[in-house]
Amino acid sequence: MSDEQLAAAHRALLAGGDVQFDMMAAPGRPPPPAWLKALGEWLEWALAPVGRFLRWIGSFMPDAPYARIVLWTMIAALALLILWIVVDRVRHGVWRWPRWRRRRSAAAVDAAQEDWTPDATPARAWLEEADALAAQGDYAQAVHHLLLRSVEDMARRRPQIVRPALTSRDLARADGIPSAPRRLFSEIASAVERSLFGGRPIDADEWGRCRLAYADFAQTRNWPRNGTA
Repeated sequence: MSDEQLAAAHRALLAGGDVQFDMMAAPGRPPPPAWLKALGEWLEWALAPVGRFLRWIGSFMPDAPYARIVLWTMIAALALLILWIVVDRVRHGVWRWPRWRRRRSAAAVDAAQEDWTPDATPARAWLEEADALAAQGDYAQAVHHLLLRSVEDMARRRPQIVRPALTSRDLARADGIPSAPRRLFSEIASAVERSLFGGRPIDADEWGRCRLAYADFAQTRNWPRNGTA
């Protein structure tokens, strides 16, 4: 191939545009949107005190790296414990110790408040109202009535425990309730749950057991039913 032919082929190759001969710089990254930049600036401003606080704590720590790791681990564990206590307070509506501490204090609660019984006058009225429902054959509503009255009594004694979002099962597990009312409440609540959610009707025998349990707890076992002698 002659020089003229080679030059012509080179010119044709350049003119074709199929092959890139010039090195072009890669396009730059597009700038972040304004809202993302503003969010980053706000986070930097909001977390600046946290950074200064952590640096202040770090200034008291020894220079040994392993000692710093141990100390920061302890601080992180303490922060997680505080966070757990706050979340537990939001969920259950009451400040509670961790479970291991609650087990230690449960015996003291029972010993100090084992005399938790409803007042005589309202307890008798509640039983009479429930007996009236049972006399009509509405045993499920009669047991439910005792449950609602038990919740009212619990709300009066422990207003920090009873909240609208809690179920009867949550209340039965709540701390600060002695063992005797807890057993009674759990028994009545279980019967109501089986009736309302399990579709199992409450018969006269089950109503009698729930009434007897409540009457024993309220110390009203010898009261006549429906005001009869």
